[in-house]
Amino acid sequence: MKNGDVAALVRYRIEQAETALDDARFLLVGNRGPLSIINRAYYAMFYAALGLLQAAGKVPTKHSGVTALFDTEFVMKGVFPKELSRDFHWAFEMRQKSDYRVAEPATSERAADLVARAERFVAALREYLQREQD
Repeated sequence: MKNGDVAALVRYRIEQAETALDDARFLLVGNRGPLSIINRAYYAMFYAALGLLQAAGKVPTKHSGVTALFDTEFVMKGVFPKELSRDFHWAFEMRQKSDYRVAEPATSERAADLVARAERFVAALREYLQREQD
């Protein structure tokens, strides 16, 4: 893939992240279901991480691969703090629980917490990518 193609794909992934985050906020403010809020907040983080990894030439095929590569390529190397990794893993787990396991019902409080974490995560990755472009 050419550099211009990669840059366009990274921009697209960040746009996807922003859209998913906007959706999560809209659902949260509208007092909609926590499952949908959690899903959109997680995907905001996922798309931002996917864009980051694509910019680095890494293209994982699974969600677990995205979280693992984010850790090995950026957190373990000190580019991002461990807190962002914990937030991303928590979001992944929350989404897994809400989508596939019904044993622990999602709450509005947890959904709101996840939106706040997703906002920090997406902002940190967006700012990093912008600095790297300059």
